[in-house]
Parts: sequence; structure tokens; C-alpha cells
Amino acid sequence: MQTQPILLRGGGDLASGVALRLHHAGYPVLIAELPQPLAVRRAVSFCEAVYENTWQVEDITATLVHNLPQAEATLAQRHIPVLIDPHIHTLAALAPPIVIDARLLKTAPEPLPFQPRLHIGLGPGFTAGKDVHALIETQRGHTLGRVYWQGTANTDSRQPEGDPRRVLRAPCTGEMQTLASIGDHVQAGQVVAQVGGQPITAPLQGVVRGLLHSGLHIPLGTKIGDIDPRNQREYCFLVSDKALAIGGAVLEALLSQP
Repeated sequence: MQTQPILLRGGGDLASGVALRLHHAGYPVLIAELPQPLAVRRAVSFCEAVYENTWQVEDITATLVHNLPQAEATLAQRHIPVLIDPHIHTLAALAPPIVIDARLLKTAPEPLPFQPRLHIGLGPGFTAGKDVHALIETQRGHTLGRVYWQGTANTDSRQPEGDPRRVLRAPCTGEMQTLASIGDHVQAGQVVAQVGGQPITAPLQGVVRGLLHSGLHIPLGTKIGDIDPRNQREYCFLVSDKALAIGGAVLEALLSQP
């Protein structure tokens, strides 16, 4: 079994599904994050530890750490350490043998400061066999969760999955203010947030599945929220089927690397 931790770049909801599956399978995981993560589905995102110091997703706890000794102590407690290290300057000294790029930047990645034994990318932007060893398809459909050792993933459609109205975006650049909470049931037309003083209303009836923090400075067009028309509150606090499928694909890649 893997004894050195797997480095997961990004701790958003899809990345957290990967971390959950790896952790349950006995793999130690550590997460490198930004100083100000913008995960909309933050209730099920380990990056929320950046704001809260500790955060639990389902049955697993993540803890914010500030250096490698703290990360090692956290791993010894069977928790997931989250380190603010977006360019992995600190973690380069650890040189993890497995790196999973789950940032979903949808652009070609910058070179790593070390050479891992296995480098896996999630979604478009990567070319397997060139800038990563393997990539995982993240687009819903018959290819979701497939592992590719050569080539590229499906092109980003730039459209949200399902009803496009469910995604809330910033109408301007400004400070975010939330007027609802994740898990709240809302009606169409109800104001759920403001950015730069401009109201953002729910486009349909449903439950607030995701919402960014108040006080964040948000650029124009940023995804700030998600309204789920299925209106099932419990879904807001469970890792999604998509995230779990991607996590299963990562396990396949780990166990079947050529």
C-alpha cells in the first residue's frame, strides 16, 4: 500500500471526491490549495479548511497546515492536510511520487518542479503522454471517468451540465454578500446574494447547492452559486456521483499504470 502521501492539487468538490475515495482505499492524501479557494460546493470541498481551519466532508476531516511537519502530524491522525501552496514550492521538497492535478483549470499545466512517478490530470487542458501520464474524463456521458494514457479529454463545452439556469454568476466585479445559506430552499426570484451591491436572484425553485463566502472580491462572470431544482437538501452535503466516478477512475489509474 502507498506509504508516501499522494499530492492532490486543488480541493474543490470533484477533487474532494477523489480524496474521499483514495482515503477510504487506504491512500494518504495531502491537498495543495490557493490562499482564497472559490469552490461553490464548499460544503463538500476539503478546501473549506482554508477558511475554517478544519472541515469535514462526509466521514473524513481535513485540517489546514502551514508546513511539512504539521502535514506529517495530520496524516498520522488519519486526517487530510491542506496546505496553501498553489505553486507547490513547499511541497517540492517532499517530492510526492504521485501527483493528481484536480484544479480543473482547463489549460495546459505549468511544468512541475520535480518529476513524479505518476502524474494524473482531471479534465480538458491535459495531453496524456505529454504533460501528464494519464488523464481522466470529467465530462458527463458515456466517457465520464474513463482513463486515457494517450490523447486529450473532450473539449470544454463552456456550458453547465443540466439546466443552465441553475448556475449563478457575478453580474459585475465587486464584493460578495450572501443572503441565503447552502441547503436553503428558495423560490424563483428570491434574492440569494449580492455582488457589488447588485442582487442575484434564484432563477428557479430549488435548494441552494453551493454558494461562495461573503466578503470575497469576485470578478465579473465568476460562478458564485448553484440552485438545484431537485430540491433535495441532503444532496448539498454529499459528494456527487460524478466526483465519486472520477475518484474511482483515479484508483484505476493508480492500480493499472503501465
